[in-house]
Amino acid sequence: MRSLLVLALVGLGAQLVDGSLGMAYGVTSTTLLLAAGTNPAAASATVHLAEIGTTLVSGTAHWRFGNVDWRVVARIGLPGAAGAFAGATFLSWISTEVAGPLMALILLGLGTYVLARFTLAGLPSGNLDKPLRRRFLSPLGLVAGFVDATGGGGWGPVGTPAILASGRMEPRKVIGSIDTSEFLVAVAASIGFLTGLGGAGVDLAWAAALLAGGVVAAPIAAWLVRHLPPRVLGSAVGGLIILTNARTLLNSDWVEAPGAARYPLYAGVYLLWAGALAHSIREHRRESALAEKTAAQVKEGAAA
Repeated sequence: MRSLLVLALVGLGAQLVDGSLGMAYGVTSTTLLLAAGTNPAAASATVHLAEIGTTLVSGTAHWRFGNVDWRVVARIGLPGAAGAFAGATFLSWISTEVAGPLMALILLGLGTYVLARFTLAGLPSGNLDKPLRRRFLSPLGLVAGFVDATGGGGWGPVGTPAILASGRMEPRKVIGSIDTSEFLVAVAASIGFLTGLGGAGVDLAWAAALLAGGVVAAPIAAWLVRHLPPRVLGSAVGGLIILTNARTLLNSDWVEAPGAARYPLYAGVYLLWAGALAHSIREHRRESALAEKTAAQVKEGAAA
């Protein structure tokens, strides 16, 4: 009973982060299941079963708060489902020992770009509201879905920074569209796992506990992402991407950094992240005050 309660709390916290920053539910939940001794395929299957419910509730909440672009959902979600089914079906014999660090390195670069762009320049507006092409979204969805199924998480960490970096959508709609399209990925991955595993090793009670926590957090996260300033949200997402993938690289076979080297680096990333967030908050307040002053002057001029 205690383990189910812990899983529910993990599901709540993971969904709160995932729904407001566009990533981390699968990574957080899968990490816990692997630490408990679950084999990778069964861990990913359990998490994806829970995600069918959490993504449905999260997507509905994001839609109600106006955070969803349905064209993006269709263009990235359907290829993502195909990639997730393939990844789930072949997880038992496909090794991600090489692909994992390589993907983490790519995402680390994207995260650094997102953090720097939003922290130093704010929300990119030059390409804002320009359409995202199918030739960009379809391959992205295919890769993100495959990584998500084989790694137990990755739909958000791959999809969110790539779309954010394009500068064509505001952060809340990127996060809402990624979260909503993840429902298709979760369904396809679950079908693939059930086909490949036949349910072996999948703990339905654990999936239900993760689902319960996630369902509670989903509407809160969807409300939160609508009210967070885009500049601050972009810095938060960028920092999370850097932290997550720096940890993956430092613990990979490529690096195998000892604890004495890892922890100072983690501390440095946290300090960088905190500084970026503080700067973005200050700049947001300054820009808001300037916009209010300009609006007041315009109003006074019109009255005169």
